[in-house]
Amino acid sequence: MNIVVNVITGIVALLHAYFLILEMFLWEKPAGRKSFRTTAEFAAQSKTLAANQGLYNGFLSAGLVWGIFAGDAVKIFFLSCVIIAGIFGAFTVGKKIFYIQALPALIGLVILLVA
Repeated sequence: MNIVVNVITGIVALLHAYFLILEMFLWEKPAGRKSFRTTAEFAAQSKTLAANQGLYNGFLSAGLVWGIFAGDAVKIFFLSCVIIAGIFGAFTVGKKIFYIQALPALIGLVILLVA
């Protein structure tokens, strides 16, 4: 089961690395605007906030990768952080965030805790 948990943790880490790229480097580009359904004007006005958010996603990604090597306690902490962020995003931005962000982390955490 450890391999399954590490694979899921790795997928969640890759998702957050992708979020970092979208928010820090592609926010004003068509791919970033399409992903977040923003206008060019809004993207220009909010690019600093998006970059800050992207940096936090990078920290989550780094923590998840660390957890793969450091052990269960680190994975539990960072998967929990992702779940909480995804639930908050679902309530404040849109339900889609729960399925994209929180659900994969929740699946990984449940498998980790049951195994």
